[in-house]
Amino acid sequence: MAAIPKTDTIWFNGSFVPWDEARVHVLAHTLHYGTGVFEGIRSYLTDRGTAVFRLDAHLERFFRSAAIYDMPLPYSREQLTEATLELVRRNGLENAYIRPVAIFDAHTLQLLPEGAPITVAIAGWPMGAYLPAESNRGVRVTVSPIRRFNASAIPPAAKSCGQYVNSVRATQDAVRRGFHEAVLLTDTGVVSEGAGENLFVVKNGVVITNDADAAILMGITRESILQIAHDLGIPTKIRTIRPEELPQADELFFTGTAVEVTPIEEVDGTVIGDGRPGPITTRIRTRFFEIVRGLHADYSHWLVFAGEKVGSGVWA
Repeated sequence: MAAIPKTDTIWFNGSFVPWDEARVHVLAHTLHYGTGVFEGIRSYLTDRGTAVFRLDAHLERFFRSAAIYDMPLPYSREQLTEATLELVRRNGLENAYIRPVAIFDAHTLQLLPEGAPITVAIAGWPMGAYLPAESNRGVRVTVSPIRRFNASAIPPAAKSCGQYVNSVRATQDAVRRGFHEAVLLTDTGVVSEGAGENLFVVKNGVVITNDADAAILMGITRESILQIAHDLGIPTKIRTIRPEELPQADELFFTGTAVEVTPIEEVDGTVIGDGRPGPITTRIRTRFFEIVRGLHADYSHWLVFAGEKVGSGVWA
């Protein structure tokens, strides 16, 4: 997998610093206990310049995640919005991935991070496809033997650093066994989600996904896809998904900021459909990429253009 390509600067605790100078202490609380929160955001090149997709929704979840972990962020949403857009401008980002992160920094290694300063950073770099799906193919997945954590132990509504140990283990196992990605089940044996993605099943013309009771992260791309499907006149249903439904599906696809809309070609050796992206997945995926590239005015509220001024002359 490709290494992160360096850009010129990272926004770090209120200032832009050179990439290699954005550092935290080895005794940072989050490094030892995973007590940080983060977001993944995409930007896309459009005819009006670079647009950040659903920036407001991502920052809303960032603040919500921080609140769940009793982490009062020392910057406002407006400050982080402007920092993100300035990061895009300074680094000349076009089709890119943007990573805000907040951590409890070095102060104590007691479990309670009381008194620990909160460090906030935003980085961004060019990024193409996350999973190696060819344009006319999908990815190969396996139902992981590693279960999704129980929501009573770790709140899946928060996008916290530590909970992704669960995802790393599942991905390591999947790749070691020759697959691209893993699908995790809950402790009760129903489908939760991919290691870093929400999951959609298409059966008999209906787009099906699950909900919070399956210990999923309530994805912003997931929410967007449900809206896009509705607008395209494609029926949707939110319900429990059982593992035996996956190989029996007409179509399967992942959604997420990193994976965008990625078709699934096979599950544990069983080919889905004819092994190529199905018609419903293709319609949704095509419309999604048209929207993020600014080709549908009805969805312009999902895009924030880094190079345009609005209102009283502030950048947006």
